[in-house]
Amino acid sequence: MRFSKAHAYGNDFLYVLAADIDGRDPGPLARELCDRHTGIGGDGLIVYEPTPDGASMRLLNADGSRSEVSGNGVRGLAAILLRDDDRDDVAITIHSEGGAKPLVRTGRTASRQTFRAAMGLPVDLRQVTVTAAGESLQLAVMNFGNPQCVSLGPLPDEDQFRRLGPALERHPIFPERSNVEFAHVEAPDTVRILIWERGVGPTMSSGTGSCAALIAAARFGGAARDADVVAPGGRQRVQWRDDSVYLTGWAEVLFEGNWLR
Repeated sequence: MRFSKAHAYGNDFLYVLAADIDGRDPGPLARELCDRHTGIGGDGLIVYEPTPDGASMRLLNADGSRSEVSGNGVRGLAAILLRDDDRDDVAITIHSEGGAKPLVRTGRTASRQTFRAAMGLPVDLRQVTVTAAGESLQLAVMNFGNPQCVSLGPLPDEDQFRRLGPALERHPIFPERSNVEFAHVEAPDTVRILIWERGVGPTMSSGTGSCAALIAAARFGGAARDADVVAPGGRQRVQWRDDSVYLTGWAEVLFEGNWLR
């Protein structure tokens, strides 16, 4: 089975054409492929089909569970589809369970392609207070194509992060589990985050998580609606406009190969 691997800021995905999975259940396949020791390694598996304007995709987390969309995964797929296209400002649309995501490639440096993606708008944005891992927390929660919860304030230490991350992901208020971001507003134009990804655990970066963190920080934490969001893997630009939230950052195609099992 042919596959490609791409990443954005260390958030890595495996990409397989839907026609090539030969009717295999994509959940167990994702667990097998994404294993860091016995597989190829990745935060998720994206099964895709070309469309006239780009591609449609299904995302499986590393644990085999379904996810609606990934901002970094969308960008990685766009980079795969456009790697042999030298046009400037080329546009492409990736269709996901979390909605259609139009992207424009704004630059290219060596193997990295930079995209500005219209990621949509938050739905049901609100604050809630919950108890998780023995702590009372005020969260900003929303649907951003996928479920998101953001804890604003000083970033947790490693022990607290690893206690709170899974407790919040699986909190009873999230029937389908949730992605989790811890976000600290360092300045109006800079938000620093740590990410506990649903079905994955700690990740270096998250596109939808960066957008959710900026939305929460701008609505409830004093950040500007146009700011850099800095994850362990690097810095992305998020702009919350009236028509959409725009995410700008790069993705890089790493390699292709054949899965022999």
